[in-house]
Amino acid sequence: MRFILVGPPGAGKGTQAVNLAAHFSVPHISTGDIFRANLKEGTPLGLEAKSFMDRGELVPDQVTNKMVKDRLGKGDLDNGFLLDGFPRNVRQAEVLEEILDEKKSPLEAALELSVDSAEIINRLAGRRTCRNCQRAFHLMYERSKVDGVCDSCAGELYQRDDDKEEVIKRRLEVYSEQTAPIIDFYRERNILITIAAMGSVEEISERAIAALMALS
Repeated sequence: MRFILVGPPGAGKGTQAVNLAAHFSVPHISTGDIFRANLKEGTPLGLEAKSFMDRGELVPDQVTNKMVKDRLGKGDLDNGFLLDGFPRNVRQAEVLEEILDEKKSPLEAALELSVDSAEIINRLAGRRTCRNCQRAFHLMYERSKVDGVCDSCAGELYQRDDDKEEVIKRRLEVYSEQTAPIIDFYRERNILITIAAMGSVEEISERAIAALMALS
């Protein structure tokens, strides 16, 4: 099966990607992993990306697109893949379509994890992270035994800058402006599947698996 995950920050894409890739026995391709691999190996694409990063600039789409194309050309994808973190805009979606058309292996599904903004803010703004071991807790869902103290290493718990409410709201605005339009892109191609990303991790995984299995 060849599919991608779509959804706003805080929807649980990373967690579900791991579960779904394991269930369907396909590689989980994360753009973050692709970047790290290219940087670590010092590939020409990695060096090109590093040149932008060293200047404090965003890596342009054309470099990201090349990295994704290179990864999709590897020989471990015969049984499919789950792509996480790409595409992030309509142009990237078009590029992905072109890459897969060349391989005669089109996407079979774009799985949207749907969750409202209020729930996302609640999920992320309540998160607290250990300064020492980076373990995450939550003020509502997974409190530490002692407020402000990590259960694992007794380190200080703090709120990351990107977990502050005003930052989360801006991230959601950026998602709405830049990434959400790909939902219509895949709806027009009749491969969009939308599930509610509410409930436990297990419940959401079961919902997603059932929706994807219904395709076959």
